[in-house]
Amino acid sequence: MSDLKLPEGAPEEVVTAARVREIDLAPFGHTGTLSLITLDNGFDHNRPNTFGPNSLAALNDAITVAESSSSVAIAITGKPFIFAAGADLSGISFLSDIKQAQAIGKLGHDVFRRFGESKKPTFAFVNGLALGGGLEVALHCNYRSVASTAFTGLPEVFLGLVPGWGGATILPKLIGPANAVQVIILNALNNNTMLKAKDALALGVADVVFEPADFLENSIKFAAAVLNGSKKIERADHTKDEAAWNQAIAVGNAAVTKKYGGAEIPQATKALNLIAAARTNSLSAGFDAEDAELADLAMSNPLRASLYAFNLIQKKRKKVEGAPKPALARKVTKVGVVGAGLMASQLALIMLRNLKVPVVITDLDQERVDKGLAYIRGELAKLVEKKRISTEAAARLGSLVSGSTDKAIFADASFVIEAIFEELELKQNLFKELEKIVSVECILATNTSSLSVTKMSEGLANPERVIGFHFFNPVAVMPLLEIARTPATDDATTATAVNIGKELKKTMVIVKDSPAFVVNRLLTRFMGEITDAIDEGTAPDVADAAMKPLGLPMTSLELLGLVGPGVALHVAETLHKNLGDRYRISPTMQAFVAQGIKTFYIKDDKGALIPNPAALALIKGGSKASTTEEVRVRALKALASEAKMMLDEGVVSTAAEIDICMLLGCGWPLHLGGILPYLDREGISSEVTGQVFHPAGVASLA
Repeated sequence: MSDLKLPEGAPEEVVTAARVREIDLAPFGHTGTLSLITLDNGFDHNRPNTFGPNSLAALNDAITVAESSSSVAIAITGKPFIFAAGADLSGISFLSDIKQAQAIGKLGHDVFRRFGESKKPTFAFVNGLALGGGLEVALHCNYRSVASTAFTGLPEVFLGLVPGWGGATILPKLIGPANAVQVIILNALNNNTMLKAKDALALGVADVVFEPADFLENSIKFAAAVLNGSKKIERADHTKDEAAWNQAIAVGNAAVTKKYGGAEIPQATKALNLIAAARTNSLSAGFDAEDAELADLAMSNPLRASLYAFNLIQKKRKKVEGAPKPALARKVTKVGVVGAGLMASQLALIMLRNLKVPVVITDLDQERVDKGLAYIRGELAKLVEKKRISTEAAARLGSLVSGSTDKAIFADASFVIEAIFEELELKQNLFKELEKIVSVECILATNTSSLSVTKMSEGLANPERVIGFHFFNPVAVMPLLEIARTPATDDATTATAVNIGKELKKTMVIVKDSPAFVVNRLLTRFMGEITDAIDEGTAPDVADAAMKPLGLPMTSLELLGLVGPGVALHVAETLHKNLGDRYRISPTMQAFVAQGIKTFYIKDDKGALIPNPAALALIKGGSKASTTEEVRVRALKALASEAKMMLDEGVVSTAAEIDICMLLGCGWPLHLGGILPYLDREGISSEVTGQVFHPAGVASLA
């Protein structure tokens, strides 16, 4: 059907075969046969079916076979547990000609639309994961059954694309504009949320849901019932209510603005335009529009950046750079947490839920211990209410957690992590105390965000078992874990820490023990440029708007409110002491802390953020005001300079590790790729360091 070939250098396509077999419908209540096409790339469920040019050609041939047979209907399903995960995106970053990008879009449409235009009724038996093009091929079919365990979704906007093989045109007509905006835009913005089977059924994406054990049999029964008329599927006409479409698009635009602070997100804008046009477009006109938008995005930097970031995240989830052999890891049978405050309680909860071993917490007095235990048990109760765990599971976990004011409770622990006040001497004394209690193989971990782990281990008999284990707040949500090795930390300790991180489902980066590690060092550097500009005389609103065009989750002063001026000042002081005057101590931050100011912004009566008058009154700016653009450039230059120093110092071994830390530790926007590719593209890297961080570009790293 097509001689489309990907450019030289692109990864070889893993072809998904499409095999046809005839199913006799007589046992299911109808005469004739059903041509069943099964997608299978020959791998187990760890490698989902995908659609590249050759896979699309194979599917096209299978449809031709099914069309030419004497069957009364056609159905498509996937291999066990997997329907299809969509387009094979591995070669996108290698495209150099927009005509080739257009051809890829058109090829997918030409094949998939055959299901919708067939003279025979068509069915999609979605037996497992169906994302992107996988869901789109199902949408082209007349009817859809979905396994109760299947997840479906259109993640294209999350990745920097639009649903380009029919999704943006068919879905709004099928389920209505508001629901389509939910699936295509809102779910994508919410960390790529997927639809559970019950949600797909409620929205109208699925017509029926069956349990996986007898899914295929029941799906064929469903098809037979539709064919013999005993099962009627009604479709509403969603195209008449223009006001509903306008409202849905407005909701989508508002969500994009809120998520990215007004930054331009081309794929979201294009997707919303396609949804809006679907009301009056014919299918052919809609598909042509999808082809055009898909090709435009395929040749753009945002898409290539997103794919680099997405693939980097997937890679780092599976492999931790520099991790010792897993066989060196010791078994963890009991966890101790020193502290019972909010951060410590969160640490205890995540250890409890994922390791499912006894967890004990301590603090200075019983009241604090009881408060920590109450928090943990309260969170377990919330999980039961949300039906994320059973009552029985909550009871089992609750029985595993205990607390005491006596650290002797840690005597048989195999892993103890401290989350006490950020003061080096306190932590040093704590570790010396713990060393006398625990076994020589028990790991002593610190959740410090900025202090020297090496100094904490000074004077210990066994410094090799001390390691940094830096989580981000909120612990259950933030995916990054920085594991800080000291020069003395041994491989067994590191391997055990990595193994725990895997059990906690965290993405880990092993860092050299250095001030503030990666994320907080970079955040403090660029936030320092913002506060320095304010101290110099730049209006706070002007300085705070500097990074808005990047689409970060929040502005610098909003982040200050989340972190707290006290913590921010403490980290800045630590970095100033260890790294020098480029980490200046802001008199404004000192004044905030001295006067007990917790946040720069407060909410007005309508819930909108406004500057805190008490904070404004403490700002004593100078006479050297900067523009928003000047502040933005200076902050980006500071990031480039600091990143270069970190690589030179060996804080991490590769630029990609800095990228993953900022993507997962501070919410660096996916559409920017990584912080360092962005600085490369903007010319900041070359201007500041004389070179780029990714000399080969990001395509080769994707």
